[in-house]
Amino acid sequence: MTTEAPLTMLNEEDGMFRATVRRFAQEQIAPHVRAMDAAGIFREDILRQMFDLGLMGIEIPEEFGGQGGTFFQAVLAVEELAVVDPSAAVIVDVQNTLVNNAMLRWASDDQKRRFLPLLASQMLASYALSEAGSGSDAFGLTTRAEEQGDHWVLNGRKLWITNAAEAGLFLVFATVNPEAGYKGITCFLVEREFAGFSVGKKEDKLGIRASSTCELLLDNCRVPKTNVLGEIGKGYKIAIETLNEGRIAIGGQMTGLAEGALQHAVAYAKERKQFGKTIGEYQGVQFELAEMATLVEASRLLVYNAARLKERGLPFLTEAAMAKYFASQAAETVASKSVEVFGGIGFTKECPVEKLYRDAKIGRIYEGTSNMQRVTIAKQLLSKG
Repeated sequence: MTTEAPLTMLNEEDGMFRATVRRFAQEQIAPHVRAMDAAGIFREDILRQMFDLGLMGIEIPEEFGGQGGTFFQAVLAVEELAVVDPSAAVIVDVQNTLVNNAMLRWASDDQKRRFLPLLASQMLASYALSEAGSGSDAFGLTTRAEEQGDHWVLNGRKLWITNAAEAGLFLVFATVNPEAGYKGITCFLVEREFAGFSVGKKEDKLGIRASSTCELLLDNCRVPKTNVLGEIGKGYKIAIETLNEGRIAIGGQMTGLAEGALQHAVAYAKERKQFGKTIGEYQGVQFELAEMATLVEASRLLVYNAARLKERGLPFLTEAAMAKYFASQAAETVASKSVEVFGGIGFTKECPVEKLYRDAKIGRIYEGTSNMQRVTIAKQLLSKG
C-alpha cells in the first residue's frame, strides 16, 4: 500500500518529479539502507547518483547547472527519499533548503558563479550554526571572527553539523562583535581546504546513522573577505530565514518516514497470520492502521500547505512551525505503532521499522525542538490583534 497525496495537490510536472525520485529511492537506495545504517556511512556511489539526478541542486537555476525547480519540489524529494531512507532525505534537505537557499538569496554574483555550479554537480555542503552552548539559543554562539587585512580569522568549535564528513563547503556562523549580540553574527563561506579548518569527531548516533554528523574545528582559520555571505552583522537574518524554510522540509522528511513505516505495517498485516486469520483482519490492528494513516495524511497536508504559502510569498512562519511540530510527533507515533504491528520481529534489526523508529526521534530535536515550535506558534497567536 502507498497512500497518495490528493491528485489536486500535485500538477503533472510535480507528479512526474515525485515518481522519478520514488523510483530512484526504491531501486538504488533501498537495497543498501540496512548496510549503510549499520556502517554509519552513506555510499559515495549513491551520493554521486543523487547529484547526477539533479537532486542536489533542485532550485539552482539552469544557468548554474541546476534543475531550475521549485521549493515544493525540494520538499517532495525529501519526502520521497525519507520513505526509503531518512538519512538520504536529510542529506538532500540540508543541501537544498539550507545551503542552496542561502546562496541563492544572499550570495554575490561572484560567489554564485564560483559555488553554485559545484553545489549542483559535485560538492556537498554543510550549514554550521550549532555549538556546545548554542542549540535552541542559536544566537548564543561563541565562535569568533576577527578582521585581519583582507581576511577574517575564525576561532571556535561547531557541533552536530550534518554532511560534514563529506562536505567541501561550510556555511559557518561566527560573531564579529560579541557585545553586539545577534547583530554581530556573520556568515562565512569556509572551504574545506582552508588553513586552520578541520572536521573533527564524527558522532555515533541513534538514528539517521548514514548521514554524517561531525564537529568542526576552527583554529585561526583564515577566510578571505570575498567569502563573507551577505553583509557583516546580518548572519542572524540568514540563519532565521533559512531555518524557517528548512523546517518545512524537515516536516516533509518526517512525513515520508511515517509513510514508509505505514507501508511496512500494512504489508505485514496482510501477511502475518494468527489464530487462522491475517492480523489485518482483526479490528484492533485495523484501528491502529487507520490512526497511523490519518496522522500521515494530516502531516502531508500541513507540510504541503506551508510549502505552497512560502512559494507564493505569503506569511508561513506559523504554518512551518506547525508542520514541523506535528509531522515529527506523528512520525514517532507511527513508527512506534509499526513496531508493535510487527510484534517481536519489530524489535529486531531484521525489521525495517526498527530503523525508522530510531530515525524518527531526531525530528523532534533538530532545526528547532518541538518546544521551540510550540513557542513560535503561541507567540504568533498572541501577537494578533
